[in-house]
Amino acid sequence: MKQMVLKLTTLTSLLIMLMVCATDAAATVYNWSRYDLSFETPEGGFVTFNSPTRFEVQWEDMVMTVQLYSKDKGDEKKLLTENLQRKALGYSMYDLNDGKIKVKGFKKTYSIDGTMPDGSRAIIADLVSKHQNLIIEITVNYLYGNRETVEDMIKSFAENKKKQPNHERKRQKVQSKQQADKEKKKSSPDAQPQQRPARKEKLYDA
Repeated sequence: MKQMVLKLTTLTSLLIMLMVCATDAAATVYNWSRYDLSFETPEGGFVTFNSPTRFEVQWEDMVMTVQLYSKDKGDEKKLLTENLQRKALGYSMYDLNDGKIKVKGFKKTYSIDGTMPDGSRAIIADLVSKHQNLIIEITVNYLYGNRETVEDMIKSFAENKKKQPNHERKRQKVQSKQQADKEKKKSSPDAQPQQRPARKEKLYDA
């Protein structure tokens, strides 16, 4: 099965100044072609994980993880807000607050932010797709002072409305959060953790 592609291109500072989520420095634009998703991050990030449903990039003072889930059936707001609370408590976050971030082009945005045990900050946001059976969950752990940059990254997420989804590429099933939680509980405590891919792993073509 072909894996997802994250085609990245670097934009100059001049081009970034013309974009809605503009920053003073150049940005890196990622395109997740399997799901017609794109997003921007500051330059200098190092990709540490890349799979068909999960992506992680880190900087010296920040780490962003993007995880894809299918939509669970039921009360969407209740399911997602409760899930965000569980995730935050799982990280032992405190001083929790419901986020107020809104991302244009998505059906709804749910988020929560707080402080990590080491004193750093974290935000978890769920973007509900309008066009696919998909939840895009973004988790960012960052040092104080990077809040504006973090919000710009989350707000940069967009679905490509002009192209028809590539149904052949989307055959891979995306787990729901409930199913992922069930499988996590079933896993043996003695099981060996999955080995992290090499940091220099190349991005795969779709």
